[in-house]
Amino acid sequence: MEDLRQRVAYLKGLAEGLDMDDDSKEGRLFGQIIDLLDSMTMAVENLESDYEELYDYVEAVDQDLTDMERDFYEEPFEEGEELEGFTLECPDCGEIVFIDEEAVEDEELEVLCPNCHRVVFVQDETWEADEEEEDLEED
Repeated sequence: MEDLRQRVAYLKGLAEGLDMDDDSKEGRLFGQIIDLLDSMTMAVENLESDYEELYDYVEAVDQDLTDMERDFYEEPFEEGEELEGFTLECPDCGEIVFIDEEAVEDEELEVLCPNCHRVVFVQDETWEADEEEEDLEED
């Protein structure tokens, strides 16, 4: 940006060196052009400053998101080790949802489909009672 500012200052110096009458048509025209260039230079400097601030902010958000993704998607098991749990198919969209066995131990668990956000599994007293009734009916 310093280059633009220097170039506008150089043009101002050239215009003054021409000893044009500021009241003449040409003098007014060149004065307005130089003023416009000066205003445009200031606007570009402001945009560049805003861009740098926004870029720094987006970089910080990106780093935070990367850290969160690393924490959230961190593999809780070793290579080759099987996860314990079960899968359900979402009745709305058909997405396969994995439910970890440790999560099922939670007394009030509600699992949402990651695709359509419909409840596909509810762990509460009524669910356990319904499951026991189904087991008795099968016998």
